[in-house]
Amino acid sequence: MHPAFSVVFFTTATGAGYGLLALLGVLAGLGFVPPNFWLSLVSMGLALGLISAGLLSSAGHLGRPERAWRAFSQWRSSWLSREGVASVATFVPAGLFAIGWVALGRTNGWVAVAGLLTAIGAVVTVCTTGMIYASLKPIAQWNSRFTLPGYLIFSAMSGSVLLNALLQGFAIGSTIALAGCVLLTVLGWGWKLATWRYNDGLEIPTNANTATGLAGGTVRSMEWPHTEENYLLKEMGFRIARKHKTRLRQITQVLAFALPALLLIAAFALPWPYAAVLSALAAIAQFAGMLVERWLFFAEAKHTVTLYYGR
Repeated sequence: MHPAFSVVFFTTATGAGYGLLALLGVLAGLGFVPPNFWLSLVSMGLALGLISAGLLSSAGHLGRPERAWRAFSQWRSSWLSREGVASVATFVPAGLFAIGWVALGRTNGWVAVAGLLTAIGAVVTVCTTGMIYASLKPIAQWNSRFTLPGYLIFSAMSGSVLLNALLQGFAIGSTIALAGCVLLTVLGWGWKLATWRYNDGLEIPTNANTATGLAGGTVRSMEWPHTEENYLLKEMGFRIARKHKTRLRQITQVLAFALPALLLIAAFALPWPYAAVLSALAAIAQFAGMLVERWLFFAEAKHTVTLYYGR
């Protein structure tokens, strides 16, 4: 797939935003995050801001953005439509939760219920996003058992690191939050390595013979069906050099996993405000690393339509 920045930013920003929103809904509703006005305002602003920015950026990938509303009508059969419905529906309890937590300074009663519904909506939305790609059988790198759990793990990882940075910034951080961030980052790292190993050893059963239904020899193209690249090749047949793939995987591991984990571990031993600075740097580095990881997620995928072009 051709890695359009709008889609790369969309999946990264919304993943982190929904992860943070889900954690806020659960932890604040249970009283683990205090009803501090500025903390609640900045936290909800950051979560909803990332989600909104991601959703708006996704419209930039559409040929006719003004028709995006029509996608909502296909929720019975389309995971993309279900994602749109879930993302909009989540704003309802999220708005109520924000009013109760930010404006009223409450985290109990109906505010706690709204927080729980917000968390459920965030998780459902991330699941629908993951299923958009996991359900595409022509792309073997996505149609695997690693895709959907990966979306959930990376969302929880990014959200927890952002939440820890916010808590540390307001001098109410805890070792439990730091430990949770480190564990989720290590889990995300291991999951990404396992995904790469699976994809690298993937043997796609489809070839030009099976695609055309012809047997008794090797089917190959005599010439291209057109003289220049078209939409199919740009969107479905992107090719990345092996050396670039290796380098980008190394950058992903350093920025998204290794560096944040080291910074968070170092924050254990340092007092505030040094722990807050390290936590903020960990969140920034991880977001940048996840942008690279998402770019690779699209760049390394191969659609079976490229068989008709001799690839």
